[in-house]
Amino acid sequence: MSSPNVTEYHPSSFLLLGIPGLEIAQIWLGFPFCVVYLIALVGNIIILFVIWTDHSLHQPMFYFLAMLSVIDLSLSTATIPKMLGIFWFRLQELCFGCCVAQVFFIHFFTVMESIVLLAMGFDRYVAICNPLRYSMILTNRVIGVITLVVVLRSLCMIAPIVFLLLRLPYCGHRIIPHTYCEHMGVARLACASISANVYYGLAKISILFLDMLLIITSYAKILYTVFHLPSQDARLKALNTCSSHICIILVFFGPALFSFLTHRFGQSIPQYIHILLANIYVVIPPALNPVIYGIRTKQIQKRIQRLFVWGKKRGRERSN
Repeated sequence: MSSPNVTEYHPSSFLLLGIPGLEIAQIWLGFPFCVVYLIALVGNIIILFVIWTDHSLHQPMFYFLAMLSVIDLSLSTATIPKMLGIFWFRLQELCFGCCVAQVFFIHFFTVMESIVLLAMGFDRYVAICNPLRYSMILTNRVIGVITLVVVLRSLCMIAPIVFLLLRLPYCGHRIIPHTYCEHMGVARLACASISANVYYGLAKISILFLDMLLIITSYAKILYTVFHLPSQDARLKALNTCSSHICIILVFFGPALFSFLTHRFGQSIPQYIHILLANIYVVIPPALNPVIYGIRTKQIQKRIQRLFVWGKKRGRERSN
């Protein structure tokens, strides 16, 4: 017996359509996405540079912020350049291996961001509820262990998705009505049962919701401690240290929750709305996170101001 044709089992490539229903507007949609992507690139690179060069920022909170910036850079770069290629140059084809790799990296960095936000919540909990032991609890060794856990848990959660996609036969189906390869979007092209993919996807989402519940629990304890502080100034100072993190949590989990609910219960919502929401989810948080921390965190704000002042002085010296 001859072995089955591999191309019948796995197509050589997939065809990403972009945003069906908005084909005419895609060229113009590319410009705001490009601007937001550039903001994400520049903002996160500045945050990383500031934390790297300023030794006063070598603290647990800023280590976690640096991790968040690396994740945001990676997540947006895994999706936006290909999206812009589809919008502007009709580069719709993506090889099978590249598509599976994109699925892995998108989900990997999303899970990583969720865990880092949880770690940042723990950092704020220790800083406010147990300030005298903060430096004893969050040592460099503990930060290193947390970083290892972030990577390993993300790898353990996402690696099975790759094998679940590779086991499926696709029978020549290769058209994906989306701007990037996403787990269930690829799995739905299969000509076999995808129940294992569905159940695993739901389990992954449940774990992300567990992260969110743990963050909410940590902030409930933080608020309880804050409102029992003796002076109003102490309460305001404690709340101010948490405000940036709360904004980032809302930016990350808000669109994710809304997208999940519209997928599960919004069958009447047009498909292009679902795709736009998915695109917003991978581009807006990476762009807003450095802006939020740059505005809300005084240490970073002052360092960025000094950086721009230094740049202006250098420019004047060269012109003279």
